[in-house]
Amino acid sequence: MSAKDIFHEVVKKALQKDGWQITHDPLSISVGGINISIDFAAEKLIAAEREGEKIAVEVKSFLERSSAISEFHTALGQFINYRGALKRREPERILYLAVPLTTYRTFFQLDFPQAMVEENRVKMVIYDVENEVVFAWKK
Repeated sequence: MSAKDIFHEVVKKALQKDGWQITHDPLSISVGGINISIDFAAEKLIAAEREGEKIAVEVKSFLERSSAISEFHTALGQFINYRGALKRREPERILYLAVPLTTYRTFFQLDFPQAMVEENRVKMVIYDVENEVVFAWKK
C-alpha cells in the first residue's frame, strides 16, 4: 500500500472518529468540461440546527520534506480549483485541505506558507497520523 493510500485511510478514520459520515470516497464532479475527483465528501448532522453540515476533504501527505514547497504548490492549486468546482456544483459543501500534524507544525508555520494559506482562505483539517484522529480544524 502506498503512503497516499495509508494517509487516505488515516484521514477517513479520523473524520469518522470526529463524527463525520463519509458519503463519497471519492467525490467526483464534472464542471465546465473538466472532471475532478476530491478524496472525500462527508456530512455531519448538527442536532441543534437539524441541518447537515457538508464538507469535502482533499488529503495531502507532504512526505518529502525536501520538496514540501513543490507539494504545497500542487496542494494549493488543487484546493483553489476544487473550491471553484464545488462552488458551481455543490455550493453548500465546504472544502478542506487535510495535512499531517507534523507538516503543519513545521512547514505551515513558515511565513510564506502561512501567508498563502491566509491569502487564499484555505480551510484545513490537521490530522494526527499515529493516532488516526483530527487534531484541529482551521477555518
